[in-house]
Amino acid sequence: MINKTLRPRIVLCGVHEQGIEIAQFLAKNGVQVTSLVTIDESCAKRNQVSGWMSYVNYAMESGVPLYHAESYSLKSVADLEFFSRGGFDVMILGGWQRLVPPTVLSTLKHGALGQHGSSEFLPKNRGRSPLNWSLILGKRRLIWHLFLLTPGIDDGEIVDFIEFDINDWDTCKTLYYKVAVGVKRMYLRTLSKLVAGEVTRLKQIGEPSFYPKRTPEDGRIDWNQSLFAIHNLIRGVTRPYPGAFAERGGVRTIIWQAQPWDTRLTYYGLEPGQVVEVFQTGDFVVNAYDGLLLVTEYDGHRPEAGERFD
Repeated sequence: MINKTLRPRIVLCGVHEQGIEIAQFLAKNGVQVTSLVTIDESCAKRNQVSGWMSYVNYAMESGVPLYHAESYSLKSVADLEFFSRGGFDVMILGGWQRLVPPTVLSTLKHGALGQHGSSEFLPKNRGRSPLNWSLILGKRRLIWHLFLLTPGIDDGEIVDFIEFDINDWDTCKTLYYKVAVGVKRMYLRTLSKLVAGEVTRLKQIGEPSFYPKRTPEDGRIDWNQSLFAIHNLIRGVTRPYPGAFAERGGVRTIIWQAQPWDTRLTYYGLEPGQVVEVFQTGDFVVNAYDGLLLVTEYDGHRPEAGERFD
């Protein structure tokens, strides 16, 4: 808990549910966020923000002032004026997928805290979509870092971190839950140290690597991949992301949930991507080159047995 005599002015920038959860958690533990910064729905659509959530209701219920940034990059004149007038001590992020410009960072008395995850310690795997990539690549752990923001990409000094499992049942949604738990704890125990000038700063050591940007088209399933690689893609881009998909003649089926079903049942002579069973429930089974995938939740075209996805 922050010393009451310090009472720092904290601005939280967020576009996801996580930001609201952080503000609520901090308030319950005696740390009040001074202002919220978010973007409106039209700005979120222009920037293809997955999992965007309105902060309007929370701001009204909590009484925390809310500012809608003109740009997700925070580079507009109005955005800079907001931060210049705000007199904020610290900025924290609750799901803000853009770099914060140096002109904004310079307005903060004690700096800003960002967060980023990787299966290895930073500087490995900086960049975009760390939860998605960790699942897609079949990683078994995630290290979530809290670090001091700089104008660069996830390159600031580390001030805290937490580790947790990536298990066989996790999806990007359940990993977000784990991240939310860890981030709230780290912000609570780190903010007071940062304001008091007592935070421990660890430089990132080693050669950096970067996850590339993902687009909705990267969710296209390659049925010539292994069964488990296909499953990892599906759970790595399921809601709140656009989802993995299969197509037949330009008609798309978005697959939200599936599981490796069997590696011993075989359908001889059939090709990868061919639908081998369709059950009364609508669930269906697709042949991969090394096993069978059971699809249990999907939107769009409902395939028939014998159809083959492109």
